[in-house]
Amino acid sequence: MTDSGLVVDLRGHRIETLDDFWDAVAEPCGLPGWFGRNLDAWADTIHSRGISDVIDRHRTLTVHVDRTGLFAGNRPDAQALADTFDGEHNHLITHTVA
Repeated sequence: MTDSGLVVDLRGHRIETLDDFWDAVAEPCGLPGWFGRNLDAWADTIHSRGISDVIDRHRTLTVHVDRTGLFAGNRPDAQALADTFDGEHNHLITHTVA
């Protein structure tokens, strides 16, 4: 593990659903083809580690997204996803789009 953080910038990506989110993070996070594409699998990946060599090499993970689509308003699926990030080692940062 390195002391560096992994930053995944998804601003500008059209993310309307959780499936869109999994598609967007798959490559930059090095998710294997057998990744479960659900919140439990994501939580295991970012907390327990051992699933993604890319994530495992970094002390922290920060994902930047636009406050549009999935992340606009108070969508329950977006809140459930946000809740998987602990805010200490794993961060989800939403940005207002001008």
